[in-house]
Parts: sequence; C-alpha cells; structure tokens
Amino acid sequence: MLIKSTYNELIKIAYKPRSFIGIGGLIIIISIVLFAMKVDGDLYISLITGQFEQSLTFEGTILNGNLIAFIIIQMLIIHVPLLIAFVTGDLVSGESAMGTIRLLLTKPVSRSTILLSKFLASCVYTLVVILCLAFMSFVLGKILFGTGDLMVLKSDGLIIFQEGDINWRFFYGFSIAFLSLITVATLALTLSCFSENSIGPIVATMGIILLFTIIGSMDVPIFDNIRPFLFTTHMAAWRYFFDDPLNTTNILYSVAILVTHIIVLLAIAFYKFNKKDILS
Repeated sequence: MLIKSTYNELIKIAYKPRSFIGIGGLIIIISIVLFAMKVDGDLYISLITGQFEQSLTFEGTILNGNLIAFIIIQMLIIHVPLLIAFVTGDLVSGESAMGTIRLLLTKPVSRSTILLSKFLASCVYTLVVILCLAFMSFVLGKILFGTGDLMVLKSDGLIIFQEGDINWRFFYGFSIAFLSLITVATLALTLSCFSENSIGPIVATMGIILLFTIIGSMDVPIFDNIRPFLFTTHMAAWRYFFDDPLNTTNILYSVAILVTHIIVLLAIAFYKFNKKDILS
C-alpha cells in the first residue's frame, strides 16, 4: 500500500508544471556556466591562480571537468533548496487549497502512510534534482573539459587532489548534499501540514533558511552556542570531503545534525497531519 501511495504522489508531482520549472532552470543555468567557462574559462582561472604564480609553477590542465564540477556545485548548492521547497511545500497544503485533502484522508489508508508516501515522493524528487546537478556538472563537465587533478582554493592555502583521489570525494559530497536537501524538503513538508495554501510553506521555508543563514554568518558570541545546531550550518558539509586530511569528526557531526532535524521535523509533521481536521 505504501509503494502504491508513493507512486501516486510521484504522479502528482510529475503533473505539476512547477516540478519541471526548477529542473529546467537548473539545466539552463548550468549550461550557461559551462558555455562561459568554455569560452573564457582560462581567463577566469588565471584570476584565481594569479596570486600563486610567483611562488608556484602549474603544469597540466587546471581547467578540467573536476574543477568545473566543483565550481558549479559551490555556486548552485545554496540555490537548489528553493527548487526543492517550491515542490515539497505544496504536497499537503496544495491539496488543502484544492479541497482534495478530504477525499485523500477518507481513503482506506492510514494518515501516517499517506504522509510517509509524500515524504518518500519528496525524497525521490530531491534525488532527481541532485542527480541532474551531478550529471550536468560532473559528467558533462568531464566530457566537455576532460579530466585531471583538482585544485581547491582554501582560505589558508591551496590543495591539489590527484585525479585518482577525486571521484569518491564527489560521490560522498553529492550524498551529503542530498541529505541536506532532504532536510529542506522535510521542513517544507512539515510547514505544509500547517497551511491551507501553497505559497505559505514555500515562503516560510526560505525565510527560515535565510534567518538561520544570517545567524550562522554573524560573528556574534550570543549565537556561538546556537550555530552548531542549525541545519543551515551543515548544508555546506559536502566541502569537508575536499579537505586534506579528511575531518571525519566534522562529517559525522554534520550528518547527525541533519538526520536529527529530519527525524524531529517528521515527528511534528506526523503529529499535525494525524490531528488535521478535514471538516474545517
């Protein structure tokens, strides 16, 4: 029953134009970046490496598919949550606005199963988005620019990863990025259970992300004890896989915080959805 219900939710998502607007926009943006880097990428790289050219000598092709993928992920990963919230924030509230929620909740399926199917459908949609991002940046980037060592600029220096030490870093980087986006999807779904219109949960989700981001970026002592527990602090945890040496403690801590947020938000969503009044 859960599988069938999840399939039905995926069909609903597929029939909504907004589900393809976000993915289409992502493809267009990445295509523009790839085109720009293909035309003027060498100039862009020279601006970055210029400060090191007096003390270091670079051999080989710095501008390759691995660097392109890293640049694209770093540019777009902070904008992808909007695409996720745009769809998942509508899963419950959208049906409330259309009045179909009453019909849905009168079916011989438990409310928990219905909400779980919506959550699983949001996970599948999020996976499609992250796979699209991975293909356009990592796979297509390598096709267009070739492969090679990866140069990563840090605040305290420059790290160069050999070609054979890169693929697994991107795999786990995309995996933890997927987990952070699932957190956003769960937040939007939870807020959707409290709303009777589609816009409210989407705006509220982005407002919370913006608020948490501001708190996380402000170097104020009063926020020092709060910052480590905000999920937005760990949305960039994918970058930990491009540190040398690898900081396993930070990675596990970020995963734990993100999973905790997902569990707590789901618990709130299940409680609210099971108490939802379909007669109002």
